[in-house]
Amino acid sequence: MGVQHSQAWMALQKHCQDGAGQQHLKTLFADAHRAEHFSIELDELFLDYSKNRITEETLSLLIALAEQQALPDWISRLLTGDVVNDTEARPALHTAARAEGEDVQGVAAEVQADIELQLQKMAKIVDKIRSGHWRGFSGKPITDVVNIGVGGSDLGPLMVTHALQTIESPVNLHFISSIDGTQTSNLLNHLNQETTLFILASKSFTTIDTLSNAETAKDWLEEKIADSQTLLSQHFLGVSTRPDLMSEWGLPEDNQLLFWDWIGGRYSMWSTIGMPIALKVGMDGFREMLQGAHLLDKHFGSAPMSQNIPVLMGLIDIWNINFLDIQAKAILPYDARLKYLPAYFEQLVMESNGKSVNRAGERVGYKTCPILWGEVGPNAQHAFYQLLHQGTQSVMCDFIAPVERDDFKTDAGTEKDHSLRYQHQLAMANCFAQSRVLMLGDAAIPESIKAKFDSPFKHYPGNQPSNTILLKTISPKTLGMLVALYEHKTFVEAVIWEINPFDQWGVELGKLIAKETHAAIKDVALSEAFDSSTQNLIKRIAK
Repeated sequence: MGVQHSQAWMALQKHCQDGAGQQHLKTLFADAHRAEHFSIELDELFLDYSKNRITEETLSLLIALAEQQALPDWISRLLTGDVVNDTEARPALHTAARAEGEDVQGVAAEVQADIELQLQKMAKIVDKIRSGHWRGFSGKPITDVVNIGVGGSDLGPLMVTHALQTIESPVNLHFISSIDGTQTSNLLNHLNQETTLFILASKSFTTIDTLSNAETAKDWLEEKIADSQTLLSQHFLGVSTRPDLMSEWGLPEDNQLLFWDWIGGRYSMWSTIGMPIALKVGMDGFREMLQGAHLLDKHFGSAPMSQNIPVLMGLIDIWNINFLDIQAKAILPYDARLKYLPAYFEQLVMESNGKSVNRAGERVGYKTCPILWGEVGPNAQHAFYQLLHQGTQSVMCDFIAPVERDDFKTDAGTEKDHSLRYQHQLAMANCFAQSRVLMLGDAAIPESIKAKFDSPFKHYPGNQPSNTILLKTISPKTLGMLVALYEHKTFVEAVIWEINPFDQWGVELGKLIAKETHAAIKDVALSEAFDSSTQNLIKRIAK
């Protein structure tokens, strides 16, 4: 039948058509207590969702939809390790990778020993590198570590290490993901073979992008290192689900870290793929990140739906997408340390829910995943905010910011620089002002200057829905909470849409066709089986 024909869905459609879909946010804020009613706090994370076009009745109908779709049962299945990835017949156990003791049940509990074994092995390697005891071929300690990966093996560690840049680390971290060679060559020109270690991170250990960059790194090391065994044992680590392929590539067992096929690539930073994060903040800091995520997991599994942060955010997205017809979402962090957060969430959300077929293999008759994009707020304000304020499309926005900045203070607790405090206040002022204007439009303009805006070119319709998420600080713990929140919000949406968020067959097809096309570039005769456009493009490259 499809969820769009269900009783709960049709009740929401009627609610929307009866006027809820046309209401303006400035009218809803006639209720002086609205912000208090539509906000929620969990530990060091605060969500204000009052700037969405919802009422208590809207939320009640959305929760009825969630109950109809058996969301509580699906949450339990996810957290205990039932098979929720049905096209690949396996669980999605990323929550188990950050679980603790008695809080774990089912299959998730059974894998704890394997997880801990790898975390302890990772801890030994991390401590050896950070203490300067891991030496390169000439006996000098490693000073630079390069993570070679792509997608989930790159974006998560890159995002988190950049976000935690104010935490001092004894090693310099670098990331290579681009296959075109520019990123690799530019980086290697500034590194020293004697003191550089590479992490080869690939779930399948067959990804052509990653292996190509690894071969380039190996060639670069061979300029100075004649012995291949020394090169591999002292300058390479591997992280993968395939120990057989890591060994075949030449990596000794002591240099191999494992994770498992029940952790999807876009969820893998909680596993040994998070090695660069541990190198940045130490193993204690890495475990703090896991604990932050686990705190959110427990909340997701136990809080009633009306007080459940991922459930509320997911259901509000459903309302915006399927009933208000808003098909785009902007991620807007107001702290430059969160520069890579939009790109990380783009992969998490669009690779998970960018599906048009439900779990029964039938094409869906409704919109699923929104188009996600974003940028650090101050830069975005001078770029695409014009569209948000005066464009023809509605866009949902998530504003994300830290309340405090620990790096403004010395170890003694005194403030380093008053100008930094002023800049942070200015960033927060911009964050709150932008969400207010997107909500109220012209109504946000002070009476004293309204006459200057009496022009069709200076009209601001407002009514753009948004969430504001405040973190106490940017720390391993709060980043763990934030990422877990978006993971679970994405899962909530998938349950409502009746799709599997844990496979990515579109990505797999792209990899397969790329290999076939690469073969045709090396042997142009093979391109004769392709379409005329691809043939012509290959022939131009071949020349």
